[in-house]
Amino acid sequence: MAISRVITWDVIESKGYETAWAELSDGSLRARGRAVGVVPEPYWISYELQAGEDFVTRRLSVTAETGTGTRTLDLRHDGHGRWTTDGEPLPGVDGALDCDLGLCPLTNTMPVLRHGLHQTPGEREFLMAWVSVPDLAVQPSQQTYTHLGPTERGTRVRYSSGTFRSDLEFDGDGFVLDYPSLATRRR
Repeated sequence: MAISRVITWDVIESKGYETAWAELSDGSLRARGRAVGVVPEPYWISYELQAGEDFVTRRLSVTAETGTGTRTLDLRHDGHGRWTTDGEPLPGVDGALDCDLGLCPLTNTMPVLRHGLHQTPGEREFLMAWVSVPDLAVQPSQQTYTHLGPTERGTRVRYSSGTFRSDLEFDGDGFVLDYPSLATRRR
């Protein structure tokens, strides 16, 4: 059974917002989105995300427009742990299953859904292909997600990477409701 959603977040960190059109179906996620922000500089982002079987990222295509021009990124995962960016090998993130688009609450969905962390206890560590915004540089990022328990609206899951830590709230479908200091879903 497919679930289609249109979700808008106020993105506090960028002083902007993001809207994603997402579809969950049989362990896969397809989404397209747009974001605008003014921090670290005024930008406009458009993206398309394809996560295949077991919510593993297959492709992230991003266009970023800033006052200095337009950048594009075509990030692909071959299904065997190897990544390319714009057709060139990206060995620093080999083994990662997911991308993480900076300032984008949607990309927290894949690892949470894959391991059911929005429904059941557990803790998982991940290597992510993290994409910074708005420059679209890709670098490895070690991240940990820990199920903390139910809330009135969903489930709280702790996200940590390096010294950064935040307790995110997810809805029953695995989409971010609240990411303190980063983004809050509009009602």
